[in-house]
Order: sequence, then C-alpha cells, then structure tokens
Amino acid sequence: MSAHYTTSFDYQYDQLRVAVKGESSVATTLAYWTEIAGKVEQFRPRLLLLIDELSGTPLTAEEWMALVDAMAGKGFEALRIAHVKPNGLERIEFCEIFAKEAGLDARVFTDIHVAELWLRHGEPNESGADAGQQGRRVDRCPAASTLRDKRE
Repeated sequence: MSAHYTTSFDYQYDQLRVAVKGESSVATTLAYWTEIAGKVEQFRPRLLLLIDELSGTPLTAEEWMALVDAMAGKGFEALRIAHVKPNGLERIEFCEIFAKEAGLDARVFTDIHVAELWLRHGEPNESGADAGQQGRRVDRCPAASTLRDKRE
C-alpha cells in the first residue's frame, strides 16, 4: 500500500514545525517520519512540533514500537518533540511511551497551544501532573511492558 499524505515544513527560531495530512497507515507514518528525519539533519533544530491530522485507522501499539525503533539514531535524540493530534489521541500515547523508553524527550497533545508552551517552557521528563486532554504522560503502562518483553 502506498503512502497517501502531504507534509509542510517551517523552520524558525530553532523549531521545526511539521504539518501532516492524509490517510493513516504504517507506510504513511514511516514515510513522513523519514521526511522529518531529513529535515532534522538539514536544520538541526532543538524543538520539533508535529501537527498530525491523519485520518483513518490508528497505528497499533506494535506498529508504534516498530516506528520508534526504525527512527533510532536519526537525530531525534537531541530534540524535544511535541506530537499533536488535534482530532483526538486515538492510540498515539503508545508512541510517547516507546519514545520515552528509547530516551527521547517527547509528549503527545491534542492542543497545539499547550504543545507549543511545553516545547518552550516545559521541563524535560515532567511528572505529568497536567496529563489528560492537553497532554499525556504515561511511563508505566502494562501494555508497554508486555510489548517490550516481546521485543527481547
């Protein structure tokens, strides 16, 4: 299945802002993250704001884990990453769980403005006291432990 999506990029003030729209699939998600990795290498930003407006069936926990593994060593380790799903988180919290396990400073949000504030002012590895609709922080998730055990 081919990836059907569009991306737009904007780099300003040490922040790479990416908007992606289209059909949700593993191929689409891998393709746009690969594009982002190229821009990260080109611009060397400190902050990444991804506005993800893909529609359709969300990726499974296993697919998110595979994506995070596939992006290892592509420059995301040096970034603070806010992944925004304005239309609802669906299952994206798995992406945050696996990203954190891989040592990335990443959070998922439904609100772009809250994500921007966290990017500029939030502390790394926050306790997650403000988790919920605005942002979600889940470090200890039984599903993540089960999936991690399957990898090993």
